[in-house]
Amino acid sequence: MSNVFGLIVSGRLVQTDFTPLSETRFLVTITEADSINHVAVFLTGAAPLPPGTAGMVYWSWPDPAAPPNWQLVGHISNAKPSTIFKISNLKKLHELTSVPDENKFISTFGQQQICHNAQIGISIEPEANVQLLGSFIAQETNNYVTFAQKMLENLVNFVASFSVTQDQMTPTPGVSYIPLNTLHTWYQNFERRLQQNPNFWKN
Repeated sequence: MSNVFGLIVSGRLVQTDFTPLSETRFLVTITEADSINHVAVFLTGAAPLPPGTAGMVYWSWPDPAAPPNWQLVGHISNAKPSTIFKISNLKKLHELTSVPDENKFISTFGQQQICHNAQIGISIEPEANVQLLGSFIAQETNNYVTFAQKMLENLVNFVASFSVTQDQMTPTPGVSYIPLNTLHTWYQNFERRLQQNPNFWKN
């Protein structure tokens, strides 16, 4: 079933050489992956996925100092046979995900030897897992937004607690001052962009 999946990296030939690790797990290696920003994973059309399943796509960046950690990046299915993934923002994520092996998103394909090549793993799983993935991503997004808002509020409140009027200011050589309304404007702009796109700060 390994010829069911295909991989496209810009400027390279299509790869369909997924190695079967089991009946439901497949792996492909991408050489010289450091300069890659996007990849496309797709069903070749040789055969459909089993009814009621989807291909959960996992990514592992090379790390010369540690075994790879697996990151769940999305899925493909018979109804969604291809997806483009932006993986440049994931390069350092493995440094933040050193968690116990029971974390399914990280250890799905197990620990391997240290490798300088990136890898993509596809795990055929029940379609219900896609819904779980969507819920997980939505919850993580809400957590990011809530944290950022609380952090911004704390910063503004902290700085505002030191505010003085111009008449109350004592000249202090070498000290720079910022008008409080400038901080408020920055806060409003940041919060507006956060509401429009919770991940804008990653770009």
